[in-house]
Amino acid sequence: MTTHVTAASVSTDNHHDPTPPSGEATPLRVVPLRHPWRWVFGFLVVFAVAQLVWTLFSNPRWRWDTVADYLFAPSIINGLWLTLWLTAVSAVLGFVLGALLALARLSASPLLRSFAWGFIWFFRSIPLVVQLVIWYNLGYLFSTIGLGWPFTYDFWIVEFNTNQLISAGAAAVLGLSLHQAAYSAEIIRAGILSVDRGQFEASAALGLPRHTRFFRIVLPQAAPAIIPNAFNEVIGLLKGTSVVFVLAIPELFYTVQVIYNRNQLVIPLLLVAVIWYTVFTTALSLLQNLIERRFARGAQRALPPTPGARLWAVIRRRPSRDVDTATHTGSPSGARA
Repeated sequence: MTTHVTAASVSTDNHHDPTPPSGEATPLRVVPLRHPWRWVFGFLVVFAVAQLVWTLFSNPRWRWDTVADYLFAPSIINGLWLTLWLTAVSAVLGFVLGALLALARLSASPLLRSFAWGFIWFFRSIPLVVQLVIWYNLGYLFSTIGLGWPFTYDFWIVEFNTNQLISAGAAAVLGLSLHQAAYSAEIIRAGILSVDRGQFEASAALGLPRHTRFFRIVLPQAAPAIIPNAFNEVIGLLKGTSVVFVLAIPELFYTVQVIYNRNQLVIPLLLVAVIWYTVFTTALSLLQNLIERRFARGAQRALPPTPGARLWAVIRRRPSRDVDTATHTGSPSGARA
């Protein structure tokens, strides 16, 4: 049995002619993607946040009146200033020493590279609280320290009593700074290595001095990679100052501990510390965004938006069908050719 296919049957089977009319583009119908699980998880997140907010204002055991009474208490403010002072001094000393260690690790000298690697390995291996206790009890090993004949304890040039020289505050700054230097050295080294090698070669070929090459060419290009990690370390250092309570230094967390050990209002006093830590970590995050925008001016066509601009963009965001249609058709604003 033979089947005959005619032109009429072919034209009947083709219900849609794919060829658009001459001179007219075919608009594409944009169908939004379905994301059911995104909506489910979004609902769960909103529910959890709403439950937390409701708990904060419905449970009287939070004692918000007590939080308000102690938030600006003189002892709390003094502890806060000491926390900020420890953070600032340790961050400056840590990053200065970390920069020197990073340059030593990149040096052509095997001795400097080995010393820098050993320093970083040692101080990253020991917990911070252990370092603080060791520095505070250094007088157990050396009753006096100073300068004199090498490989002896005859300090005839200058000599200090160790317990008087390394007080609790000095031990805190020493431990925090050395601990921070080990981590900041790797951050700075990674930022320098992220710069294209051709920049080093081109600047050297121009005959520029070494310090000019580093501060005017290499460092500005390494800064975008260094800044986010560096601010992470500073924020971690701000919170890490709470560890110095083991030395009985009256910083913020230690002051809060002393107060709630007297009145047994543990949660309200801890909320006071949480609020102040949150305020200053947020301030550091905003400062990080401003500095990132400053260094992005020569590398990006459009500067990264500020947190306020991001929030405003989310609030004003509306789905635009014309833009989606234009994306698929290739014509601006969805206009037909």
